[in-house]
Amino acid sequence: MNPKLRWTAIIMAAGQGTRMRSNIAKVAHSLAGRPILRHVVTATRDCGIDDCIVVVRPEADEVRAAAGSGVRFAVQHDPSGTAGAIEAARHEAGHADYILIMNGDVPLVLPSTLKRLRAAVSGEDGSTADTHRADLALLTAEVPVEEYGILVFDAENRISEIIETKSRGELNGGARRMINSGQYAVRAEWLWSRLRRISPSPNGERYLTALAAIAYSEGKPAIAVIAEEADEVRGINDRVQLAHAEGIVRERLRTQHMLAGVTIIDPPSTFIDAGAQIGIDTTLYPSTHLVGETSIGTNCKIGPGTIVENSSIAERCVVRLSLVQESTLEADVDVGPYSHLRPGAYICEGAHIGNFAEVKASRLGRNVHMGHFSYIGDAEVGDDVNIGAGTITANYDGAEKHRTVIGDGAFIGSDSMLIAPVRIGRGARTSAGSVVTRDVPDGALAVGAPARIRASANDAAAMEEPHSGR
Repeated sequence: MNPKLRWTAIIMAAGQGTRMRSNIAKVAHSLAGRPILRHVVTATRDCGIDDCIVVVRPEADEVRAAAGSGVRFAVQHDPSGTAGAIEAARHEAGHADYILIMNGDVPLVLPSTLKRLRAAVSGEDGSTADTHRADLALLTAEVPVEEYGILVFDAENRISEIIETKSRGELNGGARRMINSGQYAVRAEWLWSRLRRISPSPNGERYLTALAAIAYSEGKPAIAVIAEEADEVRGINDRVQLAHAEGIVRERLRTQHMLAGVTIIDPPSTFIDAGAQIGIDTTLYPSTHLVGETSIGTNCKIGPGTIVENSSIAERCVVRLSLVQESTLEADVDVGPYSHLRPGAYICEGAHIGNFAEVKASRLGRNVHMGHFSYIGDAEVGDDVNIGAGTITANYDGAEKHRTVIGDGAFIGSDSMLIAPVRIGRGARTSAGSVVTRDVPDGALAVGAPARIRASANDAAAMEEPHSGR
């Protein structure tokens, strides 16, 4: 695209969306992990337009949040139709040469299609001479007319007008059923002067669809740009249409990742949100969900039956039948089956977390072995620590949370209960079944309930050796 041409996108998001039957604004509903409106903003940017103006109603904080960062807003105080929405953005659009008009509830359009729509009026692809370019181009596709406006063509196959679905009986039987998607590329100077000529409809609203008839009357009909996929022009008005769009977006995402080098064993049962990133040679097993802004490194094995939510997993990790939430896994970490990493878990390189284990707001050091049936919460665990089966950090006293610190090389025996706040020193050990209520010095041994402290773990020679629980 020609960088000298100034493009601004205006995205209309001031509609009520009553058919969603929801207290949530329609464009704020989630679609593959992102608001519907965010998909439209992303497609606009991916087609090469960084300047985006979103038209909202007054007090539309929810919609503003759904748009994401880096966009500008214009407020449509009077719900006077789509023409009024664009007029509300006139000041914000400034001195743009061209305007791309988008609907905030039509999220399936592809950036490649929008590039063709742009080129139809600007000639940025070099295919159209200046003297023959139209001032207006609109996106269309052949779909069942249902609730869409219909393009009407003259005998020379030029767009003469757009009529609403409720008036489609006026069409003769030979008319083409190309619909108007409500997405336009238009020369700005032409747009601003023609908006004033749009008269109110019987319901009092003024519609952009009138621009097609204006262009035709001036002898320079609008250009129809056909979408690559018919689904690109479909809007979302209710939950049924939202579910249909969800399936389309998720299939696109799976295809995109597979073509980029990710193995997905059973695509229909695998759900990948739009914000997820996956490295090459990673395998996703059936019933795996990658939710939110999740990042998976290369050569990982995720699943089956695993949910990873807003987490970062480095290379060569294995996570089976487990739930990982807002956590970080360094390289070569092994988790599961049936374990739960809760928000704030940070698992260092080479650690092993086995079955039925839970980690919350804790850092586990390198090569920690936490085999099974344990809970580590609000803790700092050093490198090369063994956590025996049934170990618990008792971090909550009924009023406040407290920290547990376990030093490098410590050995925590099976069924140990560490009553926080407590510190287990470097190389220290706890005997199986110990209830540790006070700090254990480096190299010392804690035995019993409550635990007694022996000066050195070597003093355990006369006692039963602590059990690892592995």
